[in-house]
Amino acid sequence: MNTLSVPETAVPGLDPVAALRWRRHPRRESPWLHEEVATRMAERLHWFREQPASWLHWEPVAGGLRAHQHLRSLLPEALCYASAERVQDALQATREGAGPAWNPLNWGRHKGAQPANDQTRVRMLWANMLLHMEPHPQALIQRWNAHIETNGFLMFSCLGPDSLRELRPVFARHGWPEPAHAFTDMHDWGDMLVHNGFAEPVMDMERITLSYSSAEPMLKELGELGRNLNTARFPACRSRAWRERLCQAIEAELPRAPDGRLLLTFEVIYGHAFKPVPRVAMGPSTTLPVDDLRAMLRNPRR
Repeated sequence: MNTLSVPETAVPGLDPVAALRWRRHPRRESPWLHEEVATRMAERLHWFREQPASWLHWEPVAGGLRAHQHLRSLLPEALCYASAERVQDALQATREGAGPAWNPLNWGRHKGAQPANDQTRVRMLWANMLLHMEPHPQALIQRWNAHIETNGFLMFSCLGPDSLRELRPVFARHGWPEPAHAFTDMHDWGDMLVHNGFAEPVMDMERITLSYSSAEPMLKELGELGRNLNTARFPACRSRAWRERLCQAIEAELPRAPDGRLLLTFEVIYGHAFKPVPRVAMGPSTTLPVDDLRAMLRNPRR
């Protein structure tokens, strides 16, 4: 496997301790925006000539439980695995209703995802709306690479740098710390994929503008999407009076639609990349995973 094992420093401006707390935060439901993005990402599956015979859903609760069931319906014969910080909660959340027990057609179905381990290898790894909250993204991409079979592929999405572009100037004008850390550009994600063993990365993006009746539902939804992981965020709890000032500033300064609703932009980055046959410089003693060795023997010209 042609990946690098160089220790990675955390993304500048992103608090790794706060990120870990958020990953371990118990959750039963998936954010609406994550479900919507996953639906759009699933439409890209038809780009692949061969549908995957196995796939791994990375953090399915955060990534989208309805999207998980949708993928199960699109890939009914594929083996399905899940990996998560709270893996037992995730496995339970992905289980489908079993239907009438007396019907033999239901026997053996609806088992949900199986737990992944270090030896799990799949044709597709699916990671929805996660990378922008990861303090060590290259290490995570390396882990994903290790779970994917040779000639298999990764599909992922995350927020891009234009996200919250209407909200950031509001905080700046009032002298408040940024509402979130800075998000990575899609071209940098493509470079990281290649650097960590993937090939032929395809990146694209779209901007989704959401509208809100007032500041309160906007802040509620932002809280469901994640936490402020900026290392320069205000270190203590804010008062109720500050919350009121924040809502007043949002409602006075954010742009509005013709119907008066507040507007907020999210840049969504989509990417996929293949895991190629490894290129390994042979020395007097070389260690290779068996699966990689088989792939190299099947593709001698590569």
